[in-house]
Amino acid sequence: MVASTHWIATASAQAVLERGGNAFDAATAGAFVLHVVEPHLNGAGGDLVGIFATAGNPSEPVVLMGQGPAPRNATIEHYLAEGLDLVPGAGALAAAVPGAVDAWLLLLRDHGSWELEEVLAFARDYARHGHPLLDRVRSTIVSVSALFTTHWPTSAALWMPQGRVPRAGELFMNPAYADTLDRLVAAGRDSTSRQGRIDAARVAWRTGFVADAAATFVREKHRHSSGTDHAGVIDVQDFANFQASYEPATTLDFRGVTVAKSGAWGQGPALLQSLAVLDGFDDAQLDPSTALGAHTILEVQKLSFADREAYYGDVDVPLQHLLSAGYANQRRALVTERASSEFRPGSVPGVEGYRPPLRVAVEPSGTAPDDTGFAGSGEPTVSPAGVTAGDTCHIDVVDVWGNMISVTPSGGWLQSSPTIPELGFCLGSRLQMMWLDPIAPSALAPGRRPRTTLTPTMLLRDGHPIAALGTPGGDQQDQWQLLYLLRTLVGGYSPQEAIDAPAFHTTSFPESFWPRNWQPGAALVEGRLGADVIAELRSRGHRVTVAGDWSLGRLSAVGRDVSTGLLSAAANPRGSQGYAAGR
Repeated sequence: MVASTHWIATASAQAVLERGGNAFDAATAGAFVLHVVEPHLNGAGGDLVGIFATAGNPSEPVVLMGQGPAPRNATIEHYLAEGLDLVPGAGALAAAVPGAVDAWLLLLRDHGSWELEEVLAFARDYARHGHPLLDRVRSTIVSVSALFTTHWPTSAALWMPQGRVPRAGELFMNPAYADTLDRLVAAGRDSTSRQGRIDAARVAWRTGFVADAAATFVREKHRHSSGTDHAGVIDVQDFANFQASYEPATTLDFRGVTVAKSGAWGQGPALLQSLAVLDGFDDAQLDPSTALGAHTILEVQKLSFADREAYYGDVDVPLQHLLSAGYANQRRALVTERASSEFRPGSVPGVEGYRPPLRVAVEPSGTAPDDTGFAGSGEPTVSPAGVTAGDTCHIDVVDVWGNMISVTPSGGWLQSSPTIPELGFCLGSRLQMMWLDPIAPSALAPGRRPRTTLTPTMLLRDGHPIAALGTPGGDQQDQWQLLYLLRTLVGGYSPQEAIDAPAFHTTSFPESFWPRNWQPGAALVEGRLGADVIAELRSRGHRVTVAGDWSLGRLSAVGRDVSTGLLSAAANPRGSQGYAAGR
């Protein structure tokens, strides 16, 4: 079964399963299709975090690490000398080394069964022959059309053919990206083994035509979200130095289930911290549909995300202490009947927590383009109306043998930086999550990974994977997944019921995305949460903004009943775009 954020990606991945491919073949095929059909949410120049378990070793969840680091010339000194006080939210100075494509090829080589050409055929054909353009892609192009025509002409040439914004539903083609995929396949034609053919494509990406084109293109100065012009710093050596990898998962047991996440170079352990604190409350305080439950969850999230800001990064993070029962007890004691508007990281013996700049947003981000023309450039995920301004995508797959995978690809959005014309895609902007302050755990430094928000989840019971899930949503990803876990593991909801239920989240911590604002005490809720619940949250001191009834969260999930072998999948109805399928 497959669930993803776009029906064409789901259909493509399911077609692989129907023809005998495994979950890893299917996920890779669907992911490259997502580059084509959701270009405002991800691209080949972006990054990913995945988590998977194989049928042969089901008890050991593995993190697929596709987060590239900062380039070797991306120093704090250089950015400050460019007149910047933050890493921009768009433009090549925000680009980490692209990691998604190498990660998918690594996964396919080691755990898939199909040939690369077969896997890429779906994406290549949709890029070359066209696919119906989403209305949300069209609206994204509209929001940055002035930027494209004035400052990013290569982006205008691709996304505004004949000088106009394409219509929603119009057949849209990206022949340059189709050519890129064909060239990756062609790189391995002389190899005598499947592994060799895939490795040849990885080499072509890292040291061949892709690296050459990207590094040459960004040498020209172009407009950034700072409103100023800069050249990028990424070069061919940066591409050559990076290879995707596997890492052990970070886990926590909660209500008889092992919850597996990435390490603290991502935000994933913040979800585990929240679960550790919530585990000490009565079930009545864990129901997201009640005022008491929503209040408790929001307050715990604020504490966990304050710790994320204070301690997380691609450094030595005191994670054992942060996930300990004793620390959870200390943090639980801070939850009172009133909402907090403070930034309250905890204390870790021997470690000084970082206090980031607390920039108060004048208004919730994502409401309108600013005067630079970079509407939604830094992924300010939702506006008060619940409208997605810039985001991410997701795919989950489980197969008949018991292989299971969940991946959140992102970055390289069409609005991230100018399109590289020979390649048909642009670079990402993940470095915006790094501070220009050397004492920050997520400080910009050559070779250091940005503290990504990409954070899929796997659940295991008695050493067997039973579910994989995730969602787009930047800082909200683990918040929306927490609601899902509480509803399924405590409330007894089915996966689809949990996804459909009203969502909410807090913005009472510094955003990971440029311009790095925070909104003390603020919460965004779907109106379906109910007038009485919303009124009580406000009476407790929460600054509540009511979004559309079906506007927050884009979760999808797959599952497997170990005792029966029955597979399941669920997808998000919001936006009428996600899709689950299986047979």
